Order: sequence, then C-alpha cells, then structure tokens
Amino acid sequence: MINVMIVEDDPMVAEINKRYLDQINGFHLAATATSVDEAIILLEKEEIQLILLDVFMPGKIGLELLAYLRKKELETDVIIISAASDLERIKRALRYGVVDYLIKPFEFERFHTALTTYFEQARIIDKQSSVSQQELDSFLLHREESVLVEELPKGLTKDTLKQVWDAIQKLKRDPFSTDDLANVIGISRVSARKYLNFLKDIGILEVKVIYGTIGRPVYQHEYNPLKEHLIKNFL
Repeated sequence: MINVMIVEDDPMVAEINKRYLDQINGFHLAATATSVDEAIILLEKEEIQLILLDVFMPGKIGLELLAYLRKKELETDVIIISAASDLERIKRALRYGVVDYLIKPFEFERFHTALTTYFEQARIIDKQSSVSQQELDSFLLHREESVLVEELPKGLTKDTLKQVWDAIQKLKRDPFSTDDLANVIGISRVSARKYLNFLKDIGILEVKVIYGTIGRPVYQHEYNPLKEHLIKNFL
C-alpha cells in the first residue's frame, strides 16, 4: 500500500482528489495539508511515499516543498496537480523530479492514469534489486503510457486476440506476413489483418511494405519488444 499526502489549500479540490484516490487500488490517504509548512510538519510524523501537490497556495508555493524534499534527500515522490500551466514552473517541477504533472481542470481518467502508472512502476522497482537494459528502457521511455484496462475495438474479441498473441510469440523472431499468422491460427486473412492492424496501432507491431516485381505488395510485421507490456491492457 502506498501512503499518500494531499497538499491542497482549496477544500473542494482536496475532496475531489480524495474521492478520486479512493477509487484506485493500492493507495492509502495518510495525511492532508493545506500549506507547505503544514506538509513539512506532517512529513516528520508520517511515512509518505507520494505527495499530490498543488503549486499555488498561501505562503510558500508547492515548488518550495519540492526544493525541501530534494534538500533533505527524502525518498518521497510527487505528482503536481495544479492550475499552473506556464512552462517555466513546469520545467522547474520537472527539474525537481516530479513523476507527473496534471493541469487543472482534468478528468478522472487522467488522474487514474497518473496513479496507476506510478503504482506499476513502484511495484516493478520494489520487487527486484536489478534490471536489464530492456526493462530499464521500458521504465524510462514509457512512463507516460497508460496502464488502464482498455476496451477492444468493435469486432475484436479477447479470445481471438489471445490466439493471435500466442501465434505472434512463435513468429516474432523474424518478420511475418498476414498469411503467416492466419495459417498458424487457422483464421481468415481478413480476420488476421484486423488483429494485426490493432497491434500495429498500439505499437506492438511495426509494419514494412515489401514490393515485389509482380503482384500486390507484401506487408511484413516486426515485433517491438519494448511495447509488449501494453498487451496486458487488453487480455
């Protein structure tokens, strides 16, 4: 369970953030503060892993709390939730190492994405003492990607997608065509093409067109291992 502190001077906004947080598994609201000074006092009493931080507040602004965290070398992560949308403040926040930045007003889906992405990254880091280059690339290069469970496009089914995914695991060492996949699974080329196009759209497959001397061009599909984690959103 990840202990969270909300630092927000507007009671209505703080309550919205609290209700949003309550809807996401893996997080516990351990404290709330209405100012930077109050947040600093609470940090001395509570073990906080994540702060949901506003920028504009009476007295010290949120960026000063970020500076305090870094000066004290506290292992506390921060997601900014603020109406501050000027690039200078955003750049300062990023330099201080915030893990995400939400500009008010925002929808629950964006909040959900920020929290679930953070939870998944924290889970990966906590469960192992070292990582491979591929795992590190996935962590660093794809932090912005959603871990929401998504709906499949109309006309696609989870069962067939699972068959397609299993077949791709057998074919992925070399580029493969629509016919290659259709033959492995035993489905029509039309159906196979729909699932391949879907996997291309979410980045798991890359497509190259091979032009021969006669006949139609052949579409060769290449597997992108750095995107394979996205499949879990649909299976």
